Amino acid sequence: MKVLAEALARRLERLPEGTTCFRWIDGELPGVTVDRFGPVAVLSLYRDAPDEQAIAEALGELVESVYVKRRPREARKLANETPELLAPPLPLIGKAVEAITVSELGAQFEIRPGNGLSVGLYLDARDARAWVRANARGRTVLNTFAYTCGFGVAARLGGAKRAVNLDASRKVLDWGERNHSLNSLSVDRYDFVSGDTFDWLGRFAKKGESFDLVILDPPGFATTRTSRFTAERDYHRLVEAAAKVTAPGGVILAMCNVAQTERAFEEQISRGLVGRKSREVARFGASAIDFVNADLRCHLVELI
Repeated sequence: MKVLAEALARRLERLPEGTTCFRWIDGELPGVTVDRFGPVAVLSLYRDAPDEQAIAEALGELVESVYVKRRPREARKLANETPELLAPPLPLIGKAVEAITVSELGAQFEIRPGNGLSVGLYLDARDARAWVRANARGRTVLNTFAYTCGFGVAARLGGAKRAVNLDASRKVLDWGERNHSLNSLSVDRYDFVSGDTFDWLGRFAKKGESFDLVILDPPGFATTRTSRFTAERDYHRLVEAAAKVTAPGGVILAMCNVAQTERAFEEQISRGLVGRKSREVARFGASAIDFVNADLRCHLVELI
């Protein structure tokens, strides 16, 4: 398909140095996105696509392996499908790749293409990670909903005094430790905390522990044994809890990937900061180099 080659050329022409992972297709084909991780393409389908095989074969002419992720928009349908059907562990095209190391602005990350719907790095947050890396020097950082600790890696590479990574899954934190090692960063198990974010924010506040930078990058919906979170409804609670562990002059990086207006997200943040003096430092979204339709919103707020 000509559109694939043209989209690839446009992105490669503008891609930042030291970057081998990016959104290849975003808007060029209806109901389809493609992420490229080195020689591997990850094809995501958001509707029934009768030409799935044709797209995969066309991608296979430009990369070594093509994996598919089927992402129905209806949550009930998603829950009823087997993981192997939604995200086959083996590629549609090419050889199987258990793990591959890619670069983002020179930072190294391990990608596992057959690892369910999430393969190790959310590419739309590249600019946010770049901001953290550029502004982390000398700061203590709390990275909540850390997943594989991309923001923790960015903070440490940027000279953070300490970066604590917090996630409900010990498994992804272990993956995050692997990412630190790939970047020749020391690993302290005390900085990889498994548990509920709201619970740990409360614990930190009770102990009087604070951070200079708190990163909030929650999923749109999450449940644990002790809490239930929906971004559209509960984001203000997350901001309120984060503010209690943000040092004076510290910054909260509030991120949300749920489709909503800029105003609605701004109101959630303001609601969480009622009674607190603050000022907005910046706001941005996914990079325009490779994203067209991303819902990501990032607001940086300094507590005065």
